[in-house]
Amino acid sequence: MLKTETPSQRHGDLDTYPVEQLVAVLVDDQFYAIEAVRLAAAQITDAVAAALPRIAAGGRLLYVGAGTSGRLGVLDSVELHPTFSWPPERAVALLAGGQGAMFKAVEGAEDNVEQGAADLLALQPQRNDVVFLLAASGATPYVLGALQAARRPGALTVGIANNPAAPVAIQSDCGIVLDTGAEVISGSTRLKAGTAQKITLNTISSALMVGLHKTYGNLMVDLKPTNAKLILRAVRLTMHATGASEAQARAVLEQCQFHVKVAIVALLKKITTDQAQALLAGANGSVRAALAA
Repeated sequence: MLKTETPSQRHGDLDTYPVEQLVAVLVDDQFYAIEAVRLAAAQITDAVAAALPRIAAGGRLLYVGAGTSGRLGVLDSVELHPTFSWPPERAVALLAGGQGAMFKAVEGAEDNVEQGAADLLALQPQRNDVVFLLAASGATPYVLGALQAARRPGALTVGIANNPAAPVAIQSDCGIVLDTGAEVISGSTRLKAGTAQKITLNTISSALMVGLHKTYGNLMVDLKPTNAKLILRAVRLTMHATGASEAQARAVLEQCQFHVKVAIVALLKKITTDQAQALLAGANGSVRAALAA
């Protein structure tokens, strides 16, 4: 039996716990997710190192999963655009059962190997694409079908699972095993198995974005200010990075569609936003390199 499916031996009387104890148990069990990710740090590092040159060369981030794992892939893909101005067409998620499965379970969809392959091939994967294959069990047929399809053009495959010796990890170019063990509620991998997958996806995609110069230091300087909150964040980030007043920061940001990178370079170099954009283009988007130019 898979470790994620094995009933926990620690909480056999879970249904008798008072609310305070029940909450404490459910919260404390999440710490095992963090430990599982820490133990997989070397595997995660290898995946980031292998993925970065492909993404820098124009590749896409493709996510494939079913159920909770698939929904986590969707979350990671959609959050990259507002956070890092990452083009939506370069972060695409496939969920067994289609888009409707994001909100309502589609029974049996995860068991279709052929559909997983067909859905991935419909995206016309290329060698520079990076395909994340997410499955707590590590053996979801839909995901394994997509894995085999991704290998045909030589796309980089990153298998993420929560069971040792998981096929999706073994058969991928980069296998990441998050050994979270038995769940407090047996088989409910939306608990710490899902938490570990979310931490891992956050880590990988964030590390890639840092490597692509989407930050300056630890500042989010390539965000897409699509609402009032993000516009205010853009102003504050520019002020923090340059020491400019709010009025100065806002005035320059308005000249470059609130592109924080451009505003920082323009303010610190005392140049126009057009000149700042040119410097950034010549520095491959790196604020640090543009400032040194």
